[in-house]
Amino acid sequence: MGKRIVLADPRGFCAGVDRAILTVQTILKTASNGTRPAGLPPVYVRRQIVHNRHVVEELRFQGAVFIEELSEIPPQAAEAGVPVVFSAHGVSPAVKAEAEARGLNVIDATCPLVSKVHREVLRFVREGYEIVYIGHQGHEEAVGVVGESPEHVHLIEHEDDVCKLDFAPDTKLVMLTQTTLSVDETAGTIAALQRRFPWIETPPSSDICYATSNRQEAIKKVAMLSDCVVIVGSANSSNSVRLVEVGQEGLDARFGSPDAPAKTGGRGLAHRVDDAGELDASWFEDVDAVGVSSGASVPEVYVEGVVRALQGMGYIDMQSVNTTKENMHFVLPSELRRQR
Repeated sequence: MGKRIVLADPRGFCAGVDRAILTVQTILKTASNGTRPAGLPPVYVRRQIVHNRHVVEELRFQGAVFIEELSEIPPQAAEAGVPVVFSAHGVSPAVKAEAEARGLNVIDATCPLVSKVHREVLRFVREGYEIVYIGHQGHEEAVGVVGESPEHVHLIEHEDDVCKLDFAPDTKLVMLTQTTLSVDETAGTIAALQRRFPWIETPPSSDICYATSNRQEAIKKVAMLSDCVVIVGSANSSNSVRLVEVGQEGLDARFGSPDAPAKTGGRGLAHRVDDAGELDASWFEDVDAVGVSSGASVPEVYVEGVVRALQGMGYIDMQSVNTTKENMHFVLPSELRRQR
């Protein structure tokens, strides 16, 4: 085969991201029909609705106002009922309590899979458990989950953190995970937890997001057919960054095999870009096959832009790697459905 693009499928938007973005777009559309209070924005969004720079910029251009904290919403906006959207990553009970105390018109766009983990925390705490939560320190999803019961939820990031935990053998213990982590990523930490605390329980169903697992499985297969990999996604997107790491692991396995091609020029490296404008021609020296995928918060138009740019460099042939078909769909938040 000639110079080619190896395209991962599935890639891009997951159901939770699609729902969160559609939530803001629906509110903006309603506001454009004349229901916006004079002098006030159509909608506030607490933090980035999803972790993608282009999505946030586009919604901001359409009139959404992004804030870090609810305290930035002026009293007159609260009195007028200007909606405030909670992002797909979820929030802690403290944030919800603040919104209720101020009488804010909240539309909760938390991904239903994240909400499930919140409910699991509350259930296990009621039943007297201590919870070990595997997640990224400071990530908005982790902050929200830990915030459900900070005294009973113990966050760890890596296998090395397990030795810092200390629970008596009679402690009821269960582990939960951040949804955007992968089975591979958490395997070592879970094994270390089970060695140190053999009685630790796991929830009846996995907390790992289906989209995270599916995209990582696809990029593994793509990497084994590619000389380098390009992942479209923002730097603050946990699942996009992990896709780069999984792609790199796949390339290392490919180029480490006895019959592997020589690792010259740009061969054997995985890269992340927000869009085609960040591609570097030097990445593709001596590269015949470029693997391409995107994180779960990336609009397909930016993947298409990368594909067109690569075609301009001579990568004309297309090869698709299909691992599964996704048909998950989440309805709009109940608050928005009631208003409609």
